[in-house]
Amino acid sequence: MLPIAEITTLRATVQDWRQQGLKVGFVPTMGNLHAGHLELVKTARHHCDKVIVSIFINPLQFDRAADLHAYPRTLEQDCAQLAELADAVFTPTAELMYPQGQTQQTRVLVPGISQVLEGALRPGHFDGVSTVVCKLFNLVQPDVACFGEKDYQQLALIRKMVTDLNMPIDIISVPTVRASNGLALSSRNGYLTAAELALAPQLARTMHHIAQQIREGSRDFTALINSARAQLNAHGFRTDAIDIVDATHLLAVDEHSTAVVILMAAFLGNARLIDNQVVSL
Repeated sequence: MLPIAEITTLRATVQDWRQQGLKVGFVPTMGNLHAGHLELVKTARHHCDKVIVSIFINPLQFDRAADLHAYPRTLEQDCAQLAELADAVFTPTAELMYPQGQTQQTRVLVPGISQVLEGALRPGHFDGVSTVVCKLFNLVQPDVACFGEKDYQQLALIRKMVTDLNMPIDIISVPTVRASNGLALSSRNGYLTAAELALAPQLARTMHHIAQQIREGSRDFTALINSARAQLNAHGFRTDAIDIVDATHLLAVDEHSTAVVILMAAFLGNARLIDNQVVSL
């Protein structure tokens, strides 16, 4: 696996692959890799001849400096996990990505979808995501990019950005990877104590219960959300948001909706856990 820290090296490497007629896949990450990330890389490998993984903790998408400072930095371990899976790992610095500083950085704003749900709870977060992913796409120029379905709104945001900006990139979604107890794998799980880790699967169980009630015909989404919130809080969570929205545009469900997505977000100890499930109507 080739380690790449400079843009000139990255572009020369990709150009060489292109001249050989090879198909390039890309997986952007912020490091602290787990089995979910590795599944993205394996999926990219399945679709492409060469795979690049980026590891960059993007300061532009953090709304609190403390969270940015506390984010786990595990580059050596990450590269060891990628050694047999990726062809190159791109590890830029913030100075390389934002040479004029963050306040002077041109930003990519995806209207609508970036301002609802998680976007409303974390103003500016998705602007940071779309900006950095757009920059990385411009640098790597992949044929294929893989994103996890666990971050459902982020996936929808990237799809819209690629469509709106006519980027010739195939966005492939990869199902959420879960532990045997149903807990969605996440870097955030590292913040949980042993007791909290045992309790955390309740988030997915509560979500699956909502899904089952919808399948059985329940359409009182407010009642479902209130019941789920009370159940989670009784188990020791601090529920942040539960939403049931159209699975395509993430707006309110209407008579034209053919599927909904249940979006869950709750604090457990110091970790903010998220999960989601799509249910056909």
